[in-house]
Amino acid sequence: MRISAVVVSHGHAVELEESLPALAPQVDELVVVANIPGSVGTIPEGTRVLEIPRPRPFAANVNAGVAATSGEFVVVSNPDAVPEPGALAALADFAEAHPRAGLVGPLVVWPDGTWQPSLRRFPTVLGTLWRRTPLRLVRRPYEHQVSHYGTRPSEPVRGDWLLGGACLLQRRAMLDELGGWDGGYRHYVEDIDLAYRAARAGWERWLVPDAIVRHAYAAVIDKRFASRHTLWHLRGMLRFVRKHPERLLALR
Repeated sequence: MRISAVVVSHGHAVELEESLPALAPQVDELVVVANIPGSVGTIPEGTRVLEIPRPRPFAANVNAGVAATSGEFVVVSNPDAVPEPGALAALADFAEAHPRAGLVGPLVVWPDGTWQPSLRRFPTVLGTLWRRTPLRLVRRPYEHQVSHYGTRPSEPVRGDWLLGGACLLQRRAMLDELGGWDGGYRHYVEDIDLAYRAARAGWERWLVPDAIVRHAYAAVIDKRFASRHTLWHLRGMLRFVRKHPERLLALR
């Protein structure tokens, strides 16, 4: 089996009505992980649903979905991410041509077609302060942190990490070597952690612009400074630096 797909739904039955029909024809098997009741409605034929008895973190659900599949490549796709026709085949073709490509992501755009930065640098101390405090009101991150977010690519490009909350192809051999995602993260930073561990193990991370995915990114922590999501992100960053304390030396 070549391409498997895992979608974690936390009450996103409405979003799945649009994304699953676009995703299903592009993969060999599709698993939806239902984290709470009401997470799944009408689904394409052949789709399997994993009902989770008790809600658990996103990364833990991804691991469960990966374990339930067998493809050489596993795509993790958000309920609100809609891949354009041929997008996942383009990612898999690229990965097959680059044996050390462990994580391969598409060009992500907003529903109106505007580019959405999804290939980013690993966090730095000063950069995180600019993005996650009211300082972002002084200097808009997308405009003033080009070194972190990059620019819209026209050719495949390597980077540090790819936004896991959209659509991401992973090589199963890499996941097996790394032990999968870290289920200890509450909701944020688990994708950065995965990419960081992949980088240390010599796996490459690529963005392939020929593959396009439309993503209605909520960006909750970009809009509010005081919410439970802010606390979850802070907990995630603290876990990340406890695991990888050398990142505290990366100031900017």
